[in-house]
Amino acid sequence: MNSRQSRFLVRWQNLCLIACLVAVLVVGLGAFTRLVDAGLGCPDWPGCYGHLMWPNDALEKQIALDKFPDSPVDSSKTWPEMVHRYFAGGLGLLILGIAGMAIRARRVLPNAPLKLPMFLLGLVILQAAFGMWTVTLKLLPQVVTAHLLGGVATLSLLWLMVLRLRHYRQKHTLGDSNPVRLGIKAPHKLAAIMLVAVVLQISLGGWVSSNYAALVCPDLPTCQGQWLPPADFADGFDFSHKIGPNYEGGVLELTSRTAIHLSHRFGAVLVLLLGLWLIVRLLQTKQALSASAIAVILGIQVLLGLGNIWFMLPLAVAVAHNLGGALLLLCLVTINYQLCVHRTNHYYE
Repeated sequence: MNSRQSRFLVRWQNLCLIACLVAVLVVGLGAFTRLVDAGLGCPDWPGCYGHLMWPNDALEKQIALDKFPDSPVDSSKTWPEMVHRYFAGGLGLLILGIAGMAIRARRVLPNAPLKLPMFLLGLVILQAAFGMWTVTLKLLPQVVTAHLLGGVATLSLLWLMVLRLRHYRQKHTLGDSNPVRLGIKAPHKLAAIMLVAVVLQISLGGWVSSNYAALVCPDLPTCQGQWLPPADFADGFDFSHKIGPNYEGGVLELTSRTAIHLSHRFGAVLVLLLGLWLIVRLLQTKQALSASAIAVILGIQVLLGLGNIWFMLPLAVAVAHNLGGALLLLCLVTINYQLCVHRTNHYYE
């Protein structure tokens, strides 16, 4: 690899890293927007009451009220929604730049990643559509949950892009590493299972949030003073919500929301057990750094989840819990990628 190619690769990797940091901010802003009930802070899209920003003075608010008589302007909800939209739009432009560099890279770098950047570009376009549908379909739970998952997927794939470019650079400057002898087979399958479990748990968290089920169980370790309170799992996980009603505040009965909340709790226990098992297996294969990262993030995430219950969903704790889930996912993406890459360079006794 010559110096020109190396500089181009560094710029490409840095752009991906910047996009990744912006994606973290977008995920956090999305969580903040949901938690302050600002998902319908602007009744139209992509503007806000017909403005590029949001109505500020009395005259603008009166004009907005004339246009949208059923949606009075609430400044505490308009700005979170629009700030989130603008940062998401900025992220889209960064990903467009990454895709453009990927096309150019194929002319100067052999076998440079192309499919992943193109997929990311398609995903961010789909995310924009979900952002629009979140508003136009009035917080339809399926759309809200899909929008959350799309944001987390965008962040994860951007981080995967960073990892791939770093490995590409190392491979073409230092060459492949020598085979490393390990006494115990690395936990490839367990790490993959843990990754899937965390994705499912984040999905459950999104379903909890979109159906306003976070506070239906205000006690621990019981729920509503019972170990197994009445819970309607069939209705709670009926994904055929009708288009038309306004879903702000939720429409499900208490028993349905209880089923959703309990499922998230059960999922948290399963993820914790899988995480502890993975930590042990990583330590056995002398991967102490990876094991420590999972242990720290998983421990903090459990405490944040408990704090949401103990302190009745404080905003800062709830946003941190959302970001903690994304950070845990990034950690597992890293571990799975490293295990996959090193698999061909390792052999086992």
